[in-house]
Amino acid sequence: MKINKTYLSIFLIWLVHISGLLGLLFYDFIFFASFTPINLFLTSLLLMVNQIKLHKRELLCIVLIFWTGIFVEFLGVNYGLLFGEYSYGKNLGPKLLGVPFLIGMNWVILTTISGSISNYIFKGKKIMAILSGSVLMLIIDFFIEPVAPTLDFWEFKNSIVPFSNYTGWLITGLFTQFLYQFLFKEKELTFSINLYFAIFVFFLFLNLKL
Repeated sequence: MKINKTYLSIFLIWLVHISGLLGLLFYDFIFFASFTPINLFLTSLLLMVNQIKLHKRELLCIVLIFWTGIFVEFLGVNYGLLFGEYSYGKNLGPKLLGVPFLIGMNWVILTTISGSISNYIFKGKKIMAILSGSVLMLIIDFFIEPVAPTLDFWEFKNSIVPFSNYTGWLITGLFTQFLYQFLFKEKELTFSINLYFAIFVFFLFLNLKL
């Protein structure tokens, strides 16, 4: 029997997120938090595998979003620009000039899944898709920020998340959504919407329990 690639990917993504959530809450927090790089790598791989087409144009879009994420985070970590003063912990893996490589992929993941959903809602209306996609990204960040220090992802100066972090996310999200909406020709939906809600549920319950 042939296994459907999309359904298998959806199963894996929910399995990883639910297992990780239960492990963090009820078993060994430090142990499961340390698996974040593996989770992000697997998520990135499954996201790419499930895209409808990845031609030069789409690959260029992914590269541009990746390095946009690295660049703005470099400005934030080293100069306090856009997001405020913060530094990264150990649980996001190897870093380049203070910025974990996987953060670039995180921007790709959130841009792609949020942009896919907003494109479906506002078919043909790119400006609305860009705006709503940016808001969807911001919603995820809103739930990540309170638990990020506990997970040893990153922490802001004096442990206070400044308002500039959210405006910085919105500005960057608008740019990466612009790239995605105009460069990514065929947008996948089924896997993206499942991944978005898996991430949302994961951080929602962490916020409720921690």
